[in-house]
Amino acid sequence: MEQSVAGFDGSLGTGNGYLPAGSGKSDRVRGGVLAQGVTPAAPLPHPFLRAENLTHSYAVAGRALRLFDGLSFELNTAELVAVVGPSGAGKSTLLHILGALDTPSSGRVVCDATCVTTLTRKQAARYRNLEVGYVWQFHYLLPEFSAAENVAMPLLARGDRKSEALHSACSWLERVGLSGRAEHRAGELSGGEQQRVAIARALITEPKLLLADEPTGDLDSETSESVFSLIESLHRSREMTTVLVTHNMALARRVDRVLRLTRGKLEEVSPEAV
Repeated sequence: MEQSVAGFDGSLGTGNGYLPAGSGKSDRVRGGVLAQGVTPAAPLPHPFLRAENLTHSYAVAGRALRLFDGLSFELNTAELVAVVGPSGAGKSTLLHILGALDTPSSGRVVCDATCVTTLTRKQAARYRNLEVGYVWQFHYLLPEFSAAENVAMPLLARGDRKSEALHSACSWLERVGLSGRAEHRAGELSGGEQQRVAIARALITEPKLLLADEPTGDLDSETSESVFSLIESLHRSREMTTVLVTHNMALARRVDRVLRLTRGKLEEVSPEAV
């Protein structure tokens, strides 16, 4: 299923338009030898995810409308990155492309040596189930099933035994503070509890990449803080790479990096400056 990408070594040239993943300073070199007295820097981290020249267009009234053009950036393992920008800028579409839910008009996404943008439909479905966790603004819990059954769905979808899937689901509900709500249906839970169930469902497959699209957008400020703190804690403890789309600048200031998408272009800004 995975497609290795020849030559994908994470190296960065100059003037190539990339937004590189966070890294330390490079060593000063003279003739291929470290300058005297200079302590060798740690090796540059290999990017976990690399987007190359992403362009996305769609048809409106017979005309092609370009949502974004030539987006290139890198993410390291265990980075927590926020994508901000005005409504309609393409933030959710970008997230869908990173998670193999959509394909760009051109360009490619390479995630952990898998070229996501060239996967077949079947390969993309398997990739999403094994490698990616999703949390949306709306929880999308199935109303006729219990919280535990909803959390277990990704494992059941890939053929795990029901008893094992439910055991794992209950364990994850305990991690998100809902051990006493396993048998409750979605309609019996508060908005914050529903989103916690959705987070447990997203993480039950132990994904390397977590994509969160306005996960606190439908919640009040106190519940938003609680849900984001949970995402932040799980992100740090599990060393996932997390991409968060948000309009909440208070939350964006707490991440490792902020990427602003506006007028079809992506720029990196300081979290303190948003």
